[in-house]
Amino acid sequence: MASGSKKVIYAAMIGNGLIAVAKFVGAALTGSSAMLSEGIHSLVDTGNQSLLLYGIARSKRPADEKHPFGYASEIYFWAFIVAILIFSIGAGISVYHGIEKVLHPHPVENPTINYIILVLAMVFEGFAWWIAYREFSSTQGKKGLFQAVQESKDPTIFTVLFEDTAAMLGLVVALIGIWISVTFNLPVIDGVASILIGVILAGTALLLALETKGLLIGEAAAPEIVDDIRDLVGRQPAIIALNEIRTLHRGPNDVLLALSVDYNDEVPAGVVERTNTDLEMAIKERFPVVKRLFIEVQSAQHHAEEVARAAELRRQESEE
Repeated sequence: MASGSKKVIYAAMIGNGLIAVAKFVGAALTGSSAMLSEGIHSLVDTGNQSLLLYGIARSKRPADEKHPFGYASEIYFWAFIVAILIFSIGAGISVYHGIEKVLHPHPVENPTINYIILVLAMVFEGFAWWIAYREFSSTQGKKGLFQAVQESKDPTIFTVLFEDTAAMLGLVVALIGIWISVTFNLPVIDGVASILIGVILAGTALLLALETKGLLIGEAAAPEIVDDIRDLVGRQPAIIALNEIRTLHRGPNDVLLALSVDYNDEVPAGVVERTNTDLEMAIKERFPVVKRLFIEVQSAQHHAEEVARAAELRRQESEE
């Protein structure tokens, strides 16, 4: 997954960097506010993809004394920063320039330059979008698009996919806005197009922020993984009950697993130790994403009592 994520990001970053230069040149030559907004959009996207690559590199650092569980979750932080930048810089500046153009309209000069740049940008953006979509669809399975995004644990791919989708929509809006502005001599429409591009970016940023927020807070592993782990535990003859199973994604390919199990009281300590070792090996062999596993041995009765006490404490705290 990591190599796939990098391939998607590099493709988008190179394409956006080249497109940003072309759009800024077009905006300088024609005075189009929509084209300027698109240039800012592509520049922000290029910077965002650099941040995602930085986040991937940071997340691969080994665990140390200060961060004993490693840095895998750092990619979630940088994906959230990307969402903030799209909103604050991309959307904010686009809306600002759009309002300026609406208040002080001036005609778009040499529109042919803009048309050529926008069409070429659509080709490059479409190629980058296809790479991102193909990589994302390889992990989508039979799930719908939005369900797959909600359940995805790798924010890099769906972030680029969302960015490229917003870029394609922005290009269409810019093209239509400039055409209407020139054809009907309504320069104010160029400013309106810039505002609409800002709205598209703001909506994209909101979706990304919501998705990455869940990953930052901590999401469980996929239900099918949890069910298979539950099945592996149930196959151990010395274990008579699975009290609790907790999973936490600390990164796209880094899951922390905690189990609470009840052993047969007649089983000697040596069997408990051997069973724990065999269970850990079986789980990690089947699910390499499980990097750390902790097994708590506790009677089902004592576990239930502890759960009840914890629930009562939460109830009392909520009433205070």
